[in-house]
Amino acid sequence: MVSATTDVSKAAATLIGGDVIAYPTEGVWGLGCDPDNEAALRQVLSLKQRDPAKGLILIAASIEQLAPWLTEVSADERKQLQSAWPGPHTWLVPDNGRSHPLVRGNHQQVALRVTDHPLSAALCTAFGGPIVSTSANRANEPSALTAQQVEQIFGDELPLILDGATGGRREPSTIRNLADGRWLRGGPQQ
Repeated sequence: MVSATTDVSKAAATLIGGDVIAYPTEGVWGLGCDPDNEAALRQVLSLKQRDPAKGLILIAASIEQLAPWLTEVSADERKQLQSAWPGPHTWLVPDNGRSHPLVRGNHQQVALRVTDHPLSAALCTAFGGPIVSTSANRANEPSALTAQQVEQIFGDELPLILDGATGGRREPSTIRNLADGRWLRGGPQQ
């Protein structure tokens, strides 16, 4: 049986131990793991039945936690990121070689977000850096909106669910390319 907890320290320890957990984000439930742990990254991809070429999003509690990934970002681009963060806005930034290949996928960019969800931010703080954030669902299926839906989808495949509420949005974060401003998901056209 999957363990549900409100203990952020326990959830962070589970991530540090190399496991995958589920947790609430701004809009939907996410699956998370250590972005530098290849076995955990492979587990996330397997759980989701996700094509590794697509890559994964990283979330952080602050822009400072993302600093190692932002070395190729200009001062003007950094200002643009700071104006959107924290919030449910994921940006594709140039990959500087810091990202694990399974995080980057078949892209020259990496997807980053500073979350404004209090529980997700607390989890990143307790973990000590960014974590993977990908919607809790199987490929091409609807994202989980509740902890109960996470349990229905994944059953005993997850060791821990960090119990809490989403931020109230009904869809995943927007995704925008920092280099050209193009919206890949969400944005003003919705």
